[in-house]
Amino acid sequence: MKKIALFPGSFDPFTRGHEDIVLRGLQLFDEIIIAIGYNSGKSQRYFPIELMISKIKETFKGQPRIRVQTYSELTAEFAKKNDAKYLLRGLRNTTDFEYENSIAQVNKHLYSELESVFLITSPRFASISSSIIREVHKYDGNVADFLPYHL
Repeated sequence: MKKIALFPGSFDPFTRGHEDIVLRGLQLFDEIIIAIGYNSGKSQRYFPIELMISKIKETFKGQPRIRVQTYSELTAEFAKKNDAKYLLRGLRNTTDFEYENSIAQVNKHLYSELESVFLITSPRFASISSSIIREVHKYDGNVADFLPYHL
């Protein structure tokens, strides 16, 4: 049976840290679906979702084991519909762990076959967050070192 992992997030923007988690995840899973969710807790995106879809696809072109999809439902339901039995998540720090642990427990309750797999962020990417990148970009700062593509 194929091991399919869902890597969910708003990816606003998709960073080098996200790329690192996906590439490392390919060592564990047969296929990874990068699932760009419409986050009900965020009123609007900074980068258009269509731009992120194209940039993520560009980043992983030639990699048939990676798909990019959008969704606007519970992550557990989307995973079930795509036969994904794993959620892939990156952890930068203990704050991330606290947040992700709560979500993992709920997802497991909603879809008992779903296992959350956490990868510790590589040290060189631990300081990168999408919110910091958005702030730097907003004030015309150079974000090239933080993204695996050119804006």
